[in-house]
Amino acid sequence: MDLSETGVGDAMLVAVSGRIDLSNADSFRDGLSAAQAKTGGPLILDLSGVDYISSAGLRSLMIVFKAGKAAGKAFGIAGLQPLLVEIFTISRFNQVFPLFGSAREAIQKLAPDSLSAFDAR
Repeated sequence: MDLSETGVGDAMLVAVSGRIDLSNADSFRDGLSAAQAKTGGPLILDLSGVDYISSAGLRSLMIVFKAGKAAGKAFGIAGLQPLLVEIFTISRFNQVFPLFGSAREAIQKLAPDSLSAFDAR
Protein backbone atom coordinates (compact mmCIF):
# COMPACT_ATOMS: atom_id res chain seq x y z
CA MET A 1 0.00 0.00 0.00
CA ASP A 2 1.19 3.47 -0.90
CA LEU A 3 -0.32 6.63 0.54
CA SER A 4 0.33 10.20 -0.59
CA GLU A 5 -1.24 13.40 0.60
CA THR A 6 -1.71 16.72 -1.16
CA GLY A 7 -3.14 19.91 0.23
CA VAL A 8 -5.77 21.26 -2.17
CA GLY A 9 -6.98 24.62 -0.93
CA ASP A 10 -8.67 23.97 2.42
CA ALA A 11 -8.99 20.24 1.74
CA MET A 12 -6.51 17.41 2.14
CA LEU A 13 -6.51 14.85 -0.66
CA VAL A 14 -5.06 11.46 0.23
CA ALA A 15 -4.45 9.04 -2.65
CA VAL A 16 -3.97 5.39 -1.78
CA SER A 17 -2.91 2.53 -4.03
CA GLY A 18 -2.44 -1.21 -3.59
CA ARG A 19 -4.14 -3.46 -1.06
CA ILE A 20 -5.31 -2.46 2.40
CA ASP A 21 -5.39 -5.46 4.70
CA LEU A 22 -4.40 -6.62 8.17
CA SER A 23 -0.68 -6.28 7.39
CA ASN A 24 -0.91 -2.52 6.76
CA ALA A 25 -4.22 -1.36 8.27
CA ASP A 26 -2.49 0.33 11.23
CA SER A 27 -0.11 2.30 9.01
CA PHE A 28 -3.10 3.19 6.78
CA ARG A 29 -4.97 4.53 9.83
CA ASP A 30 -1.91 6.41 11.06
CA GLY A 31 -1.34 8.01 7.64
CA LEU A 32 -4.96 9.13 7.40
CA SER A 33 -4.94 10.46 10.96
CA ALA A 34 -1.77 12.46 10.27
CA ALA A 35 -3.25 13.91 7.08
CA GLN A 36 -6.47 14.78 8.90
CA ALA A 37 -4.51 16.57 11.63
CA LYS A 38 -2.77 18.75 9.01
CA THR A 39 -5.97 20.22 7.60
CA GLY A 40 -8.73 22.36 8.98
CA GLY A 41 -10.96 21.33 6.09
CA PRO A 42 -12.27 18.07 4.72
CA LEU A 43 -10.24 14.91 4.23
CA ILE A 44 -10.87 13.37 0.84
CA LEU A 45 -9.68 9.85 0.30
CA ASP A 46 -9.03 8.79 -3.30
CA LEU A 47 -9.19 4.99 -3.41
CA SER A 48 -9.14 4.68 -7.20
CA GLY A 49 -5.78 2.88 -6.96
CA VAL A 50 -6.93 0.39 -4.31
CA ASP A 51 -7.88 -3.08 -5.52
CA TYR A 52 -8.83 -4.61 -2.14
CA ILE A 53 -9.71 -3.53 1.40
CA SER A 54 -10.21 -5.94 4.29
CA SER A 55 -12.32 -5.55 7.41
CA ALA A 56 -9.20 -4.25 9.19
CA GLY A 57 -8.95 -1.50 6.57
CA LEU A 58 -12.63 -0.67 6.97
CA ARG A 59 -12.12 -0.44 10.72
CA SER A 60 -9.26 2.03 10.15
CA LEU A 61 -11.55 4.14 7.96
CA MET A 62 -14.21 4.16 10.67
CA ILE A 63 -11.71 5.27 13.34
CA VAL A 64 -10.50 8.21 11.22
CA PHE A 65 -14.04 9.10 10.14
CA LYS A 66 -15.26 9.25 13.77
CA ALA A 67 -12.26 11.34 14.85
CA GLY A 68 -12.90 13.79 12.02
CA LYS A 69 -16.57 13.98 12.81
CA ALA A 70 -15.79 14.77 16.45
CA ALA A 71 -13.47 17.56 15.26
CA GLY A 72 -16.07 18.92 12.85
CA LYS A 73 -14.12 17.89 9.73
CA ALA A 74 -15.86 16.51 6.67
CA PHE A 75 -14.72 13.21 5.18
CA GLY A 76 -15.32 11.73 1.76
CA ILE A 77 -14.23 8.67 -0.19
CA ALA A 78 -13.79 8.81 -3.95
CA GLY A 79 -13.04 6.54 -6.89
CA LEU A 80 -14.01 3.11 -5.61
CA GLN A 81 -13.20 0.25 -7.97
CA PRO A 82 -16.04 -2.27 -8.59
CA LEU A 83 -14.73 -4.76 -6.01
CA LEU A 84 -14.53 -2.03 -3.38
CA VAL A 85 -18.06 -0.89 -4.22
CA GLU A 86 -19.16 -4.47 -3.55
CA ILE A 87 -17.22 -4.64 -0.27
CA PHE A 88 -18.65 -1.30 0.90
CA THR A 89 -22.16 -2.40 -0.10
CA ILE A 90 -21.99 -5.80 1.62
CA SER A 91 -20.60 -4.22 4.80
CA ARG A 92 -23.13 -1.36 4.49
CA PHE A 93 -20.32 1.16 4.75
CA ASN A 94 -21.80 2.75 1.64
CA GLN A 95 -24.47 4.05 4.02
CA VAL A 96 -21.91 5.37 6.50
CA PHE A 97 -19.39 7.19 4.33
CA PRO A 98 -20.07 9.86 1.71
CA LEU A 99 -18.96 8.20 -1.55
CA PHE A 100 -18.08 10.02 -4.77
CA GLY A 101 -17.22 8.87 -8.27
CA SER A 102 -14.04 10.93 -8.38
CA ALA A 103 -11.85 13.13 -6.20
CA ARG A 104 -13.02 16.16 -8.19
CA GLU A 105 -16.67 15.38 -7.36
CA ALA A 106 -15.76 15.03 -3.67
CA ILE A 107 -13.95 18.37 -3.63
CA GLN A 108 -16.79 20.04 -5.53
CA LYS A 109 -19.24 18.86 -2.85
CA LEU A 110 -17.15 19.04 0.35
CA ALA A 111 -14.76 21.92 -0.41
CA PRO A 112 -16.15 23.94 -3.34
CA ASP A 113 -13.75 26.84 -2.66
CA SER A 114 -10.85 24.42 -3.29
CA LEU A 115 -12.07 23.27 -6.71
CA SER A 116 -9.98 25.78 -8.67
CA ALA A 117 -6.86 24.67 -6.75
CA PHE A 118 -7.66 21.05 -7.59
CA ASP A 119 -8.16 21.84 -11.28
CA ALA A 120 -4.90 23.81 -11.39
CA ARG A 121 -2.72 20.95 -10.15
